[in-house]
Amino acid sequence: MAVVVYKDKCKGCKLCLKACPFDAIDMVDGVAVINDKCTACGACVEACPFKAIEKQVSDIPKKDLSAYKNVWVYAEQRQGEIMPVVVELLGEGKKLANEIGTELCAVVAGHNIEGLAKELIAYGADKVYVLDHELLENFTTDGYTKVITDAIEEFKPEIVLYGATHIGRDLAPRLAARVDTGLTADCTKLEIDPEDKKIKQTRPAFGGNIMATIVCPNHRPQMSTVRPGVMDKAHRDDSRTGEVITVDVQLTKEDVRTEVVEIVKTKKDMVSLTDAEVIVSGGRGLGKAEGFELLKKLADKLGGVVGSSRACVDAGWIDHSHQVGQTGTTVKPTLYVACGISGAIQHLAGMQDSDIIVAINKNANAPIFEVADFGIVGDLYDVVPALMDALDRAEDLMEALKEVAAAK
Repeated sequence: MAVVVYKDKCKGCKLCLKACPFDAIDMVDGVAVINDKCTACGACVEACPFKAIEKQVSDIPKKDLSAYKNVWVYAEQRQGEIMPVVVELLGEGKKLANEIGTELCAVVAGHNIEGLAKELIAYGADKVYVLDHELLENFTTDGYTKVITDAIEEFKPEIVLYGATHIGRDLAPRLAARVDTGLTADCTKLEIDPEDKKIKQTRPAFGGNIMATIVCPNHRPQMSTVRPGVMDKAHRDDSRTGEVITVDVQLTKEDVRTEVVEIVKTKKDMVSLTDAEVIVSGGRGLGKAEGFELLKKLADKLGGVVGSSRACVDAGWIDHSHQVGQTGTTVKPTLYVACGISGAIQHLAGMQDSDIIVAINKNANAPIFEVADFGIVGDLYDVVPALMDALDRAEDLMEALKEVAAAK
């Protein structure tokens, strides 16, 4: 879609300039000229009283949608290790592929990564496309964008899924632009329309207050980034077999404008919330940064990690890597203990799928209790030590029972 100005009809009235919200029109020699800021919104078309501006449909031929098939998962790897979100994507991708009646494929890029194909097949991939090249050893936006774009254009997948990681969020929109399709970011739910077999992509919108479902009817592939921690992981079956396709990678140093000189890992106390089975989270109710020391003791006793609400991160009490919620990490642990967290909708969106939720809060009307399986109304500085004492006594009892059993 493009906006054009008919010079012979333009009167230079400047009404289109006032109507344009993007400053996309210039006046040159008394005639309106569309510049590269134009989004083809059509505001200028409606404002022109002389019919001197029109929208024109591009004459670029439409894609043959029937040529696209199979569900692809971008298998993000770092230093030869598949990221946990890939296992989730393979589990969800298999469901989608079965509903469409097609194959589940994985595409992995890197250097000396042949061994990853077997692992991806074990997690459900029917085919694995391997893009192996020395210039792909470390992720670069230019290099990965080029080779995966080439693979998409050659093999024409119908659906491509990416993890909404730092790399996935960088790579996916660039690929979408290169192959002329749309992208739905940060999806929390994917399903197939039973009537036309298109994918329906659901994501939070307006600060998490509503859920928007988006479709891509006229372009292919249909692309989504998916939040880690929201989909069920695929089950590993090492007896599975599949096809490994080694793609002929065409990549030169001139294609990559950046060079990875050194990888420096952070010295901060980072935490992997996505993989944790137990998370003990603190909110504004802690009242101070030192409150996380108490939660750390409970988390250690339960074999878990410490999480946080956004309020604590914003206050500088704890690093962002611990943040749970819509603007942090979406988690799905076996046990989630919320201490002093009121339950803002953005936080609930990131943890409400936990298997068991225990909430501790002084306010009996806190929204967190609406999603909690077990609620304790009280001061967390009284409740948490009592819980740890009960756990200690339970451990002592178990040890005593073991000794009795051994004596017999």
